[in-house]
Amino acid sequence: MSNLVIVESPAKAKTIQKYLGNDYEVIASMGHVRDLPAARLSVDIKNNYAPKYAVIKGKEKLVEELKKEAEKSDKVYLATDPDREGEAISWHLAYLLNLDLNSKNRVEFTEITKTGVSNGMEHPRSINIDLVNAQQARRILDRLVGYKLSPFISQKIRRGLSAGRVQSVAVRIIVDRENEIREFKPEEYWSIDAKFIPKGSRRVFSAAFYGDENGKMKIENEEQAKKILADLEDAEYVVSKVKNGTRKKSPAPPFITSTLQQEASRKLGFQSKRTMKVAQELYEGVEVEGIGAMGLITYMRTDSLRISNDAITEVSKYISETYGEKYLPAKPRVFKSRANAQDGHEAIRPSVPSLTPDRVKSSLTLDQYKLYKLIWERFTACQMADCIQKTTQADISAKNYIFKASGYKVDFDGFTVLYVESNDSAEEKEKELPALEKDMPLKLKEIVPNQHFTQPPARYTEASLIKALEEYGIGRPSTYAATITTITSREYVKRDGKTLIPTELGEVSTQLMRERFPKIVNVKFTAQMEKELDTVEKGETQWVQLLDDFYQDFDKTLKKAKEDMEGVKLHLKEDETDLICEYCGRQMVVKFGRYGKFIACPGYPECKNIKKFVQDIGVACPKCGGKVIVRKTKKGKPFYGCENYPECDFVSWTEPTNEKCPKCGKTLYKKKGKKPTLYCAEEGCGYSRPFE
Repeated sequence: MSNLVIVESPAKAKTIQKYLGNDYEVIASMGHVRDLPAARLSVDIKNNYAPKYAVIKGKEKLVEELKKEAEKSDKVYLATDPDREGEAISWHLAYLLNLDLNSKNRVEFTEITKTGVSNGMEHPRSINIDLVNAQQARRILDRLVGYKLSPFISQKIRRGLSAGRVQSVAVRIIVDRENEIREFKPEEYWSIDAKFIPKGSRRVFSAAFYGDENGKMKIENEEQAKKILADLEDAEYVVSKVKNGTRKKSPAPPFITSTLQQEASRKLGFQSKRTMKVAQELYEGVEVEGIGAMGLITYMRTDSLRISNDAITEVSKYISETYGEKYLPAKPRVFKSRANAQDGHEAIRPSVPSLTPDRVKSSLTLDQYKLYKLIWERFTACQMADCIQKTTQADISAKNYIFKASGYKVDFDGFTVLYVESNDSAEEKEKELPALEKDMPLKLKEIVPNQHFTQPPARYTEASLIKALEEYGIGRPSTYAATITTITSREYVKRDGKTLIPTELGEVSTQLMRERFPKIVNVKFTAQMEKELDTVEKGETQWVQLLDDFYQDFDKTLKKAKEDMEGVKLHLKEDETDLICEYCGRQMVVKFGRYGKFIACPGYPECKNIKKFVQDIGVACPKCGGKVIVRKTKKGKPFYGCENYPECDFVSWTEPTNEKCPKCGKTLYKKKGKKPTLYCAEEGCGYSRPFE
């Protein structure tokens, strides 16, 4: 008997083939095989929004091969990813291969291990049409918004622009934060910090000014700070109150998609796209030395915190054997998922908890090892005992004023022996205090006033934007990375280190959307649409009705916007250049054509002067003094070269600066990353220093 199993990727096929043996043939569909063609809308609005699917260009031969394999097989199993997207791929495959939609031929593998594959094959089911319809509704909804709105945005601002249901909201969130920062008015305040030495001790500890006997005091300016310092001249400092206590710190829950992306950004410096690519590799399977091909983590697109009993039993055994019984909690930890979470999968965890990062390190790439270690440590720590800390809080009196000091020491390290969440490690600024007793006199070593100003809200990073999208209920675990990639690649947002800053294009397009299509960029409306898509998945809402309710209002809004803005064109300052047209004297501008950017005279069609676009970085060539410009390889990788090429052959992968090396006088280059550095590339020099 021949059985055919169709999965999405070759790596996954290879791993599963090992577990199923010779009675099965496992092949890959290479992702989607049928979709809405990009050349047209491909949605029949008048016929209940019927999608006009077609085999994806370039996959015709693959589909024919799949058909041949299916025809000669006694049984065909559809084992695409266990989510909406995977369900839709199985549905498309069933249509193309002429399979019975009611047949129990759909299997799910939440982990690519022998147990996970066996469980999946033992419990086949029919295709869940509600899941398919939820995916279809989202796909058609996004197609309607994108294909109807993008031409309007392009016409009014710049050729080649796009608008999207989720991406436009994400850009608005970033733009709104930038406006908050601009409108922020800093307020001055002061602090007074002191250092003390207990009588009979050499240990110095710090305390901060709190107020007086009536309560906390806010020091608003230098005059107030100076008055307090004057009052404290010749003062005697005494410990007036000591409070000792105990606090427990519990471990963070295991990862879901959003928290994995956030923590990988903070701890590893990974962008969300990179995180999901590596997680996909770990899920689909790698060749582990001494074991063979296996998936190292469970499915990585999930917002559930559920953990299987088997996994808890296995990790508890590992903790007990490695760290001892005292590192186990009184009972296994159970974490509660958010109210709107899909509970189809477990949290992200190692598929075999006892398989430590060190055990598989030699079989993984560096990125795979780093991410697996992060996932393994977070999961293992979530089933470990609390960290117990002994805390001390002390009041120090001087005349009528009070200073406060706080500190802690670890009484039992618990889960922190293995893993500390990045947020926690950043917040742990308290230090252990010396032994303090009530009425103990203290010697003042130092007292310093410090001026401060209130700070505006921080710009979004990938990590904080993903957190915001999750909290607002916008998008789903599978969409966060794609959304951020889209808004940065299309230049609505630019990166500055880890922060995300809106470009002028992002701000102007958001303003236009806010004025003309308020619902599309409304956070609450978009979140509500996500909830309605969830009701389609549950079979509670008809997907056609959901689309019609949205489209009728959207279509009216679009028609009105076109009427009101007929003949209107919005101009961007960032498109202006300092070049003057040599034919008509106008200031030339950056234009966007089919093949990218170019420089043109705004007097077209009277003046048709155009020039090649070059990105000048404002640095003089180290060899000839010409301008250094950004060039690209045939594969699109940027590098730096002289504008006078081929007469001047200067090229560099790293960005040169106008700064000269203080040791040898040569050009300094920028090395970006976690620790940005200016360095000298001259052989034998070795000069480098940090830069902001």
